[in-house]
Amino acid sequence: MAKTPETEHPLKAFGWAARDNSGTLSPFNFSRRDTGERDVQFKVLYCGVCHSDLHMVKNEWGVTHYPVVPGHEIVGVVTEVGSKVEKVKAGDKVGVGVIVGSCRQCDQCSNDLENYCSKQILTYGAPYIDGTITRGGYSNIMVADEHFIIRWPENLPLDAGAPLLCAGITTYSPLRYYGLDKPGLSVGVNGLGGLGHVAVKFAKAFGTKVTVISTSLGKKKEAIEHLGVDEFLVSSDPQQMQAAVGTLDGIIDTVSAEHPLAPLMSLLKPHGKLIVVGAPQKPLQLHAFSLIQGRKTVAGSGIGGMKETQEMIDFAAKKNIIPDVEVIPIDYINTAMDRLLKSDVKYRFVIDVNKSFNAH
Repeated sequence: MAKTPETEHPLKAFGWAARDNSGTLSPFNFSRRDTGERDVQFKVLYCGVCHSDLHMVKNEWGVTHYPVVPGHEIVGVVTEVGSKVEKVKAGDKVGVGVIVGSCRQCDQCSNDLENYCSKQILTYGAPYIDGTITRGGYSNIMVADEHFIIRWPENLPLDAGAPLLCAGITTYSPLRYYGLDKPGLSVGVNGLGGLGHVAVKFAKAFGTKVTVISTSLGKKKEAIEHLGVDEFLVSSDPQQMQAAVGTLDGIIDTVSAEHPLAPLMSLLKPHGKLIVVGAPQKPLQLHAFSLIQGRKTVAGSGIGGMKETQEMIDFAAKKNIIPDVEVIPIDYINTAMDRLLKSDVKYRFVIDVNKSFNAH
C-alpha cells in the first residue's frame, strides 16, 4: 500500500498545507522521521512568512509538490538529539532556515557554501535523501541534521528574530560578499518589504549611507524616522531619480514584482553593482549599454552557507538587529498571504506556531 504523508514516517506531526495552486492553506496531518544519530528534533515556536512561501503555495515557480507545508524561517526549542549530535542539546533554542541538506562533499560545501551546492535540499517542498518530500515550519515539530541547525543567541527574540533565517542572510551575505559593508559607502535598497527593511538594518550597522528606492511615498516617514534611512527616492518621480544618478556604490534589489532595471542601473556610480535577491516571475530586462557604460555589474545572491548564517545571527544579536514583525495565529495565514501580495505588512508576518497549535 502506498504510504501517505501521515504514515511515511514514525513521528506524528501537524501543520498547515496548500493542496493546489489556489494557494489556500488548511490543517494537515503528516509525519516526521525519527531523530537519527546526527538529527535534532525541536518543537517549533515561531515561523516567519517569506515571500517565497507565497510563490510556492501558488506554484508560481513551477516546482511545487502538493501538498506543500511552507515555512523556512523556523525557530524553536530542542526536544531530542541524536547520539552523535555535538552542536546543541535538549532545551536549547535553535533555528532552521532555507536549506536542510547538501552533498557535503563538493567544492561549494567544502567552502561553507552549502547554499550553492547543486544537491542542496530545500527545507520544504523538495525530495529528501530518503525520497520523501520535505515539509517546512508551518508545523508543530521539526527534525533536521545538526549541520543545518543554527544556534540561537540568548538575547535575540525568537519571534522577531525568525525572519533573519531567510531575509537576514539573503541581505547580509551580498552586502558582505560584494564589499558593501564598509563605512562611508553609499548603498541603495530597492523595495522596503520583508527583505528590504532587513537590508537597511544591516547596511546601517555596517556604517554605510543608505538610500531606499521605493514605489511608495507612504513609506518615507517611517523609513527615515524609524529605520534611520539617509535618503528616500520615489522611483516613479523622474526628478528625484535624475537627481540621484551616479550616486550609489551598490544596490540590493529586493523587489519580487516585475520592475525595470535601467533606472536602478543609472543610480550606480561607475563600477557599481546591482545585486538581485528578489525573484520576479518574468525574466529581467536590461540594455547592454547600461552595463558597458561605467563598467557596471548585475549580480545575484542566494541566502548563505551555514557558517555565514550563524555569523549573521550572532552579528544581529550583538548589534540588536531585529526585524519588524506582525505576529499572527496560523488560522490568519490566508489573510496574511493576501496582505503580503499587496505589500500590506510592516514588514514581516511571523506565525506564533506554539500558541496556534497548543489546542492539538
